[in-house]
Amino acid sequence: MPKPRLILFSDLDGTLLDHHSYDWAPAKPALARLAAADIPVVLNSSKTAGEIRAVRAHLGNSAPFIVENGAAVILPANCFGPGPEQVQSFGAPRDQILALLKECREEGFQFRSFSDMSPDELARHANLSESEAKLAKDRAGTEPLLWEGDEESLVRFRQKLGEHDCRLVQGGRFLHAMGTFDKADGVRFLLNKYREQYREQPTGDRLIAIALGDSPNDQHMLEEADIAVIIRGVQSERVSLPSQSRAIRSIKWGPAGWNECVLNLLIEYGY
Repeated sequence: MPKPRLILFSDLDGTLLDHHSYDWAPAKPALARLAAADIPVVLNSSKTAGEIRAVRAHLGNSAPFIVENGAAVILPANCFGPGPEQVQSFGAPRDQILALLKECREEGFQFRSFSDMSPDELARHANLSESEAKLAKDRAGTEPLLWEGDEESLVRFRQKLGEHDCRLVQGGRFLHAMGTFDKADGVRFLLNKYREQYREQPTGDRLIAIALGDSPNDQHMLEEADIAVIIRGVQSERVSLPSQSRAIRSIKWGPAGWNECVLNLLIEYGY
């Protein structure tokens, strides 16, 4: 039988990038093998479009990418046929999220969000440079925050957001206030695009989706894939093994675990 076509959907912080240093060097061998096999690596992160563009430039990545926990999918120019870059949005604009958070603060909920922080303050909290922090603050559909209240008020805060069709998702460092979309929306959208593309080719190859993540905001993305890889990290024990997928937990942390698991899967599927 011919080899199946593979496509990877990968979280960044704590998964492909080290949680503390943002280094991706340990994953270089697997990334090189993926590039040589022309296997797309779709970055799917809480990061903004500007942040992911910078990461893609370092990685030499040209695949579509999913920003802000599924707020939008960005299709590079000429990605699925000739044409300019396209953006497919899934959630409410950030202004609506900020208006709801303002109302929550007036009711006494205690938190500090990205919009409250200067680039310098955010850089300290997130271990970023000031220029990187500016990219992180330029958001389209979500608002990360640091919770400053107690656990009881956090429960009420979640309920308040839910009453307005919003929710709070735990990332590697921050809580993310956002609409009802998630990382899986972008995965489904792109899988349909890739399936259409591959069906048009004479081989009509089988497509296998592999998703890699390390924290609860990756849960639905992992559940959407044929193979779910949970990378060992600070939040990874809170991620459930998807029952409908083949699931793997890495032994190594961050990009080293990413590299090991991806190389093993490539060997298994004949790459």
